[in-house]
Amino acid sequence: MSDLYSQIDNSSLLMFLFYPQKRHGRPPRGAFDLEVPVAGGVTITCRAYPGEEGKPWLLYFHGNGEVVSDYDGIAPMYNERGLNLLVADYRGYGASTGKPTFKDMVSDARVIFDHVTAEESEIGAGQAWYVMGRSLGSISALELAANCAEQVKGIIIESGFISVAGLIRHLGLPSPGDLSPLEEEYRRLTANIELPALIIHGQHDRLVPLTQGKELYDSLGSDQKELVVIPGADHNDIMFVNQEKYIDAIDNFTSGR
Repeated sequence: MSDLYSQIDNSSLLMFLFYPQKRHGRPPRGAFDLEVPVAGGVTITCRAYPGEEGKPWLLYFHGNGEVVSDYDGIAPMYNERGLNLLVADYRGYGASTGKPTFKDMVSDARVIFDHVTAEESEIGAGQAWYVMGRSLGSISALELAANCAEQVKGIIIESGFISVAGLIRHLGLPSPGDLSPLEEEYRRLTANIELPALIIHGQHDRLVPLTQGKELYDSLGSDQKELVVIPGADHNDIMFVNQEKYIDAIDNFTSGR
């Protein structure tokens, strides 16, 4: 799959599709950072926000232009429901090193997951894990759901899309070539995802339209799936416009309710 990103990764589109920010503050009380070595001296920073022991962990891949420390004020919303949150950066974001590409983003997701679920990790083995991707992070989450299904209990996609090829078209960016093989592969990938799935999307999302969230929902091979639309929400205010509806959906999904 990662090789199909070469056209995009070798084009000028990367400057429009990645917005790496170098912000990185110290973890708040109760939270801690993990440095995950991914390849060739490159490390990815993740920030853990523990909730309640015995409650699930969410491996969360954030949106573009965001960094892990942006979730210092958002994590309490999860922790109040007992949920444990682990937010991962991308190469070049926050304190992470390297430069972002789609190929590396996809391969790094698996390395990060293997690292944090290993027996000797700071979090440890034996935890119940869900993967969650917001916007750009939907790519990482979908890859893990497809390739680590036996280790993941479910997938949550917020403000996401089925393929970066469709996003390029929506944004009116010039195509670097024929992206149909990438789009077709992602349709096959999502059709093969049979994990329980929750799709959350803003009604008035102008960056990633609701039609893309619905298309992703329809494409998933899951028998147990739900689409939650947040009325009045755009792309970047979705978790605040109706916070109770947003976190209720996640809490109910991870609790099996």
